[in-house]
Amino acid sequence: LSLRFPQKLWKMLESDQFQSIWWSEGGKCVAINKDLFKVEVLGRGVRQRVFNTRHIKSVIRQLNLYGFTKMQRDIQRSASLPEFLAEEAAASAHSQILYYYNPSFNRAHPWLLETCKRR
Repeated sequence: LSLRFPQKLWKMLESDQFQSIWWSEGGKCVAINKDLFKVEVLGRGVRQRVFNTRHIKSVIRQLNLYGFTKMQRDIQRSASLPEFLAEEAAASAHSQILYYYNPSFNRAHPWLLETCKRR
């Protein structure tokens, strides 16, 4: 049984098997830890492979083809230097996390998944 990209993505998000991808923003966004995803999902052997690629750019291309848009994280900066430096360190770790949104891809509304079509 061959699933379309959105169904594969949904199954991954609902599985406890993957640490590199999860629901964000209360189930409205997909969060991907880029480095961990490369190892955990794209680095799998042929038999365990989820997607027919080993490249994160191909997965991002699929997200875009299915109408997902990349979300930017708005981080307010502090005026004090120690707080600013701590926030910069956290933001650097945060930059490895990609956030994607699609109005038809919402954890609370699984029936919308059928409307998630390739452009």
